[in-house]
Amino acid sequence: MQYTFDQLKGMTVAQLREIAGGIEHEAVKGFTQLNKEHLLTAICTALSIDTHTRHKSKIAGRGKVEIKAHMKELKHKRDSALEAHDHAALKSVRRELHELRRSLRKAAAKA
Repeated sequence: MQYTFDQLKGMTVAQLREIAGGIEHEAVKGFTQLNKEHLLTAICTALSIDTHTRHKSKIAGRGKVEIKAHMKELKHKRDSALEAHDHAALKSVRRELHELRRSLRKAAAKA
């Protein structure tokens, strides 16, 4: 059976060990002694599964590129607020940047 990285990542150690037991490959030798992280890596190596995950394309209805462009604009606003000593605007811009960064990180974690 063909597995994806996400499917394997969602399995328990016992299930991964069962899969590794049916694989004849150097990477899964001694699979009974491996923890989940190492076992997952070994199985992916043995089955030639790509372990690279990507950000989801849409975050809160907006694409990653749009969010990054908005963050760049906010950084310019932040710099101008710093120069003008406008603390209220500075706090607002920093808060918005913080929320956007968090949304990108959450999307990366879910992916």
